Amino acid sequence: MGDASPSTAYPSRVSRWTQSWLTGPAEQVPENPTTDTDGPGYPGQRLGLPERGPGSAAGFGPRIVAIVIDWLPCSVAAQLLTKNPAFSAMALFAVITVVSVAIAGRTVGHAAAGIRVALLDGRRAGFGAAVIRTVLLCLLIPPVVYNIDGRGLHDRAAGTVVLRTR
Repeated sequence: MGDASPSTAYPSRVSRWTQSWLTGPAEQVPENPTTDTDGPGYPGQRLGLPERGPGSAAGFGPRIVAIVIDWLPCSVAAQLLTKNPAFSAMALFAVITVVSVAIAGRTVGHAAAGIRVALLDGRRAGFGAAVIRTVLLCLLIPPVVYNIDGRGLHDRAAGTVVLRTR
């Protein structure tokens, strides 16, 4: 790009503010995404993950299934046992998620959906990554704002990726 000014360094369809954390460097954003083939061919390719099968990037569907499976028992327990069910359900969900991801690398919902949480090098996410990821997950916005590799902001902040197990 040489001595491109800030206004020309980023394509017009991508804001300069979101460029660094949503799409990567400007050089990786194709000028015409419908015809350029320079970008990754599938989610997780930039991370060196396989296209499909175990170890590939999990899609949005299994993630939704997992969070519903994890959330429902927390919600029911909070309704039955507390006076503030909304806060209690979120707190219970957060605790169970942190402990499960830190110890086993997945929650019950993840296991049922055939996915797991891992660090970018494939190792199980530890306590620190589980806390960061879960706190941001509870804010809801980070999980629905994701990049081409299928990693939400909560995964990017924690240095994790959600992988298929089957």
